[in-house]
Amino acid sequence: MEKKQRSRRGRFSLSTLTSLLLVIASYFTSTTVLFASTLPKHDVEKEPTTWRFGLEEIEGSLQHIYAKAFKKRIEEKTQGAIDVDIYSYGTLGESEDLTNLTAQGTVQLAHASTGILGKRIPEMQVFTLPYLLSHDGQRNKRILSSNSTLYGVLGNALIDQNLRLLTLYSEGDMVWTTNELIRHPRDFDAFKMRVMSAPLNIDTFRLYGADPVSLPYSEIYSALQSYRVDGQSNPIFAIEEMRFYEVTDYMIWSGQQKFITSIIANQAWYLRLPADQKKALRSTITEMTDIIHERQEALNHSQLNTIKREKPDMVMLTLNSQQKRAFKQRAKPVREKYIEMTGKQGKRLLEALEKAFDTGP
Repeated sequence: MEKKQRSRRGRFSLSTLTSLLLVIASYFTSTTVLFASTLPKHDVEKEPTTWRFGLEEIEGSLQHIYAKAFKKRIEEKTQGAIDVDIYSYGTLGESEDLTNLTAQGTVQLAHASTGILGKRIPEMQVFTLPYLLSHDGQRNKRILSSNSTLYGVLGNALIDQNLRLLTLYSEGDMVWTTNELIRHPRDFDAFKMRVMSAPLNIDTFRLYGADPVSLPYSEIYSALQSYRVDGQSNPIFAIEEMRFYEVTDYMIWSGQQKFITSIIANQAWYLRLPADQKKALRSTITEMTDIIHERQEALNHSQLNTIKREKPDMVMLTLNSQQKRAFKQRAKPVREKYIEMTGKQGKRLLEALEKAFDTGP
């Protein structure tokens, strides 16, 4: 708990200082490279190039597992010419800060959850729409990693922000942890639900009848503990790692969403990569698709067992099809709002995904 209970001021100061140092390091790296170009070739080829990889999650998380496996493969494929530095959650600030640092080029690679990116790129909010993805994990994996319409629409939108979409993957079911039993939209009456800051996600829970509250990830535990919020939604591994189960009584599988994250890169940096490094990056991203899918399933299963062991009186339930249908009906206006917000491109993307996932209205 010590990590979570540290003062926000101290954590912010550390992350701000780290970000500043990275900006300074980026400047001096560029200057050093310019100077080094005038030196004899054998004197400058010994130093590896650093790729900075930022995470939205803590050490030991699924994103950290991804980053470590990615680092190992890149460094092996480039025979040490590339050194991947991993920055866990909090080191560089909140998720929004990480995306900004990637767009600026201070960080070359980053995880970026679609809920966070949705504030910057409206089309990305398609993944906040309830009951869009299928219940077939293999099908979801295939579509998220390779659907041409998905990468066309979202890829172009990200390029406009000097970002490049490398891949998307699921971190598992979004599970509600609450202090009250929720089985029907009416149970959300006067219920304060912590939600991600994507506008359509907020609208969804408001339509359910809840009072949505947007808070940084680092503040969720204390908000639950102090009853500032009555519940929250996250994948199982996050619920265990951040110990949200300690301060809630119910875990509810609503089937509403999967937690979808992306790997993004600085677009200008990506375009400047030498051909061999770009090839290593692309092949590693492809290899990681199956690896992270298997790790995600194993990690969520393992950490659910940990929760059961640590809190045996935790009530766990899955909504039945009739209960899910009630929530899906309540949230229908969000689909139309997404189309209004994103226009023809957003509509094309949504319809393509509904067809691919077989989850249309």
